[in-house]
Amino acid sequence: MEVSGLDSDGKEFKNAEEMWREQIGEDGEQQEKKTQWYREGISYWEGVEASVDGVLGGFGNVNEVDIKGSEAFLQMLLSDRFPNARNNQHLVALDCGSGIGRITKNLLIRYFNEVDLLEPVSHFLDAARESLAPENHMAPDMHKATNFFCVPLQDFTPETGRYDVIWVQWCIGHLTDDDFVSFFKRAKVGLKPGGFFVLKENIARSGFVLDKEDRSITRSDFYFKELFSRCGLHIYKSKDQKGLPEELFAVKMYALTAEMPRRVSKSRSKVQANRPGIIR
Repeated sequence: MEVSGLDSDGKEFKNAEEMWREQIGEDGEQQEKKTQWYREGISYWEGVEASVDGVLGGFGNVNEVDIKGSEAFLQMLLSDRFPNARNNQHLVALDCGSGIGRITKNLLIRYFNEVDLLEPVSHFLDAARESLAPENHMAPDMHKATNFFCVPLQDFTPETGRYDVIWVQWCIGHLTDDDFVSFFKRAKVGLKPGGFFVLKENIARSGFVLDKEDRSITRSDFYFKELFSRCGLHIYKSKDQKGLPEELFAVKMYALTAEMPRRVSKSRSKVQANRPGIIR
């Protein structure tokens, strides 16, 4: 990946390959160093309180604006992809990097009949299980959290054809590039026909930023698009999250499909082609 970047100490890297060689080593030593990379990432989150403020890095005040932005994006996608969803269509979602179940409880469980949660930090998942117990949330009777998987993204393979939507938010930065690609290639088999991914992530202005404390990487829009291509995924729609504090990274939402999006009409296509793509 020919994009330059830096780490949280300000050290510069000419490209992503140089950074990954330093972090996870060359081929001979890679497995041991990669295991250490993931172990240190989990260890960081094991020391974080199982609360909204904890999982949002001390910025619990962004929860409401984050959920509102996600809901507007999800509503548009469901209307486009599942126009008959109200006619007793049984919808199932997977919440990846679910933490304490914040997104499931505040958003997904209101739109999906079943939501499965995937989270490698056990005390976060315990908090999610308690929070999403039927007596503790206001979802309709036919909507429930079904499965709680305490498994890291890089080790997870979904049940074939189970999910209409796989939601991946603020967690994919913990995966190396190769594991990012492997995860999405495996996860594609978990989608039903017409199903899609939503990836919502911090966006670097350019290149990448490595956080040495929690073992994660913030990628640029260009970096993400290069990885999507390697995954065999196509951008169906994308949208910037608005209303976040200026001191935080910009955040972008991508709806990703395994199939090429259908062409829009010529007039609409021309308008979109001439619209500037602003990456903050």
